[in-house]
Amino acid sequence: MSSLWSRFTAAPHRVMFLPGAIQGVAAMLWWMVALSGGSGAHPMPAGLMHGWQMLYGFFPFFVLGFLFTAMPNWLNGPAIARRDYLLAGAGMTLGVVAVYAGAVAVGLLLHLAGWSVALAALWRTLAGAGDPDRRHGLACWLAAALAGLGELLVLAGWSLDRPAWWAAGLELAVWGFLTPLFLTVCHRMIPWFTSRVVANYVMIRPYPPLWALWAGCLIHFGLVAAGRGEWSWLVDWPMAAIAFWFSARWGFARGFQVRLLAMLHLAFLWAGAAFALHGLDSLAAWLDLGWRAGHAPLHAFGIGFFGAMLIGMASRVSLGHSGRKLEADGFTWALFWAIQLVALARMAPDLGAGWFPHALVDLAGWAWLLVFGAWAWKYAPFYWRPREDGKPG
Repeated sequence: MSSLWSRFTAAPHRVMFLPGAIQGVAAMLWWMVALSGGSGAHPMPAGLMHGWQMLYGFFPFFVLGFLFTAMPNWLNGPAIARRDYLLAGAGMTLGVVAVYAGAVAVGLLLHLAGWSVALAALWRTLAGAGDPDRRHGLACWLAAALAGLGELLVLAGWSLDRPAWWAAGLELAVWGFLTPLFLTVCHRMIPWFTSRVVANYVMIRPYPPLWALWAGCLIHFGLVAAGRGEWSWLVDWPMAAIAFWFSARWGFARGFQVRLLAMLHLAFLWAGAAFALHGLDSLAAWLDLGWRAGHAPLHAFGIGFFGAMLIGMASRVSLGHSGRKLEADGFTWALFWAIQLVALARMAPDLGAGWFPHALVDLAGWAWLLVFGAWAWKYAPFYWRPREDGKPG
């Protein structure tokens, strides 16, 4: 048992990715049961519970597992201390469990405490950086700090019975935390990974367009929070144009030489699509067309961009840090393409104006369980097994 614990706790991505893999299945299973009317007497409304569990209770485990591993390397800074990643992982995991158990305020506090430990640990890495260029690291830290603010809004809204506050907390998770953070990581990693594979490749990653995306995300959040979401198309479509420009400049087609790289390029396309769909929905509201995109733009982000990018990045980290070859096998490649179908199935009823049956929503949920569950079944054992090359960590 002590050997198992020492292997599991040997590296921060292990401590974070394992509960994340479990939560990716548990959160969607809870939601599917809730949709069928079987959520019981849980005090948190089902929609809020689903939003919190996915935005704060699922993706952040993988975000921190990645940042705890990558940021010290980016910055040539101190590694995340074992005590810190254990405390962060324990607080967040216990928080998720407490929320499931119905102790919502306690769970949110525990989760926020774990997140605060993580923020402090990442700040120490930033402060001790040997590389003078800290822009990507600082941007990721700021996004994580906004996540803490968003969770505080959820906690305050829940405790004081202010639904508008917790709704703002979920909105901030999308537009202040996950979207800008994923964009920042892509800006850092996709050109670099591509340069390792494609011959005569020139890395193109200008910062002004990245900061424009950041500004657009925060303006979008501000407009929605102020009740003026019908104006967000003014920033959504420029953001879509920038995202598609990055895809082209980063060599989307040339990225297909290696599956793990192709996964990142393909997932990033969803960012441009999600921005464009948000713009279409906003303009329809502004023109009072009588049609809305429903939750399709949100799921273009959540399943298409975040979900597909998670599978691409987490597979890469899991393979590389378990001493295996950085090669996506046919099973992983098939799961990645299946996630694309899950995203399309979930979006179709909202976009199709009655052309597609609403049953596709349930089908997409069960398909997520199958696809992500299969990914977790394959990769979760990596987090407690020894490295294949015999090295520590």
